[in-house]
Amino acid sequence: MIKVLLADDQQMVRTGFRMIIDSQADMQVVAEAADGVEAVSLARSLRPDVCLLDIRMPRMDGLEATRLLAGQGVAAPLRVVIVTTFDMDEYVYGALRGGAAGFLLKDSGPGLLIEAVRAAANGDTLVSPSITVRLLQHLAAPPALAQPRPLAEPLTEREIDVVRLVARGRTNEEIAGELFVSLSTVKTHLGSVHRKLGARNRVEVAAWAWESGLVQGA
Repeated sequence: MIKVLLADDQQMVRTGFRMIIDSQADMQVVAEAADGVEAVSLARSLRPDVCLLDIRMPRMDGLEATRLLAGQGVAAPLRVVIVTTFDMDEYVYGALRGGAAGFLLKDSGPGLLIEAVRAAANGDTLVSPSITVRLLQHLAAPPALAQPRPLAEPLTEREIDVVRLVARGRTNEEIAGELFVSLSTVKTHLGSVHRKLGARNRVEVAAWAWESGLVQGA
């Protein structure tokens, strides 16, 4: 059972999300919060599998709450998915760089919400398709100015194939289909890539790909 915490200052939004999540046989909403401070407190005490946070909330916004729950230096980070009305690059960038495991717009629909919760619970990252490519392009500096992080060891050709598809916003399942390999093989390659890059998640992998020029002309 995937335990979910909801944080949004609008009761109607929380009620709608609860109905969607609780309708799934493998999910359950275990707590609700109306502001960021309450969300952080409940998340730390209950340790849910996934936290769904709005950005604009009283007392503490969702970006700061994300940094406290999932950011660098957090001893036992939680999985956070930002769900917001605001499609703004600085919000997307701040959330994912702050440790979020996903970024959705509230009009993405129930199906994508459920998919994002499952992805986060499984250690993956999902971003609304409408902003994925734009986000990944903006995560990197222009090629002439980019300074990609050094590698612990070179990537294999197959790992580079996987990285390019990650940078295009593909899910693990889509990568497996395009490369004609199993899902477990994709996960193995990604694990190796994460280790070699020192990356915490696929968003950082994608940023490295753009910075390194692997996507342009690929």
